[in-house]
Amino acid sequence: MAKASDLAYETIRAMVLSGELSPGEQLSEETLAERCGVSRTPVRDALRRLEAELLVRKNESQRSFVADWSVDDVADAFELRAMMEGHAARRAAERMTPQVLDDLRQINTRLCAAIQKRPDPDIAGFLEYNKQFHELILKAADSRRLTTLLSALIEQPVVWRTAQHYGAEAFNRSHNEHDDLLSAFARKDGPWAEAIMAGHIRRAFHVYADAHRGLASVESAA
Repeated sequence: MAKASDLAYETIRAMVLSGELSPGEQLSEETLAERCGVSRTPVRDALRRLEAELLVRKNESQRSFVADWSVDDVADAFELRAMMEGHAARRAAERMTPQVLDDLRQINTRLCAAIQKRPDPDIAGFLEYNKQFHELILKAADSRRLTTLLSALIEQPVVWRTAQHYGAEAFNRSHNEHDDLLSAFARKDGPWAEAIMAGHIRRAFHVYADAHRGLASVESAA
């Protein structure tokens, strides 16, 4: 049962994070069981785990839905990320090794190639390399507590949705901010790394918020 439950959890979680299951979409246990190749009981268990991670919500009648985040919810999440990931960047800078710094440079080079792909940027590639970059910084920070607290925030579907609204300038700015982080890491300058990371996260929030307000305006006019 544990393996079936884990399979259902990983499959449904991936569909939520990728946007395959849309915010606010009702989740049918029967349909999900068919897609995961398991019975409904493991799906039920998976949905409980995802509810605890704030990726799924239940209404008063106990029906499950993909969680939708208001701008206030997103602002709160990004504020927490800015504080905690800024602290992680400071710790990483103070503990930085030549090997980790080289690995970070290579990942950022791949990220650059993804956003420069033509005719359109490779958003999936950008998201993957961006995730690797931030995960490696967190690993270098060497704090189990920070890793636990940040995991849910970094992988939330909002990150995926934010990237969908990036234009060429926003992609390039994100890459350049990574370069600035690399400069701080090379000098083992913790306060500088912390400031850059906090600003990096705050800018990403404003991209999301601006896009959300634009979408809300279009819907109100319809």
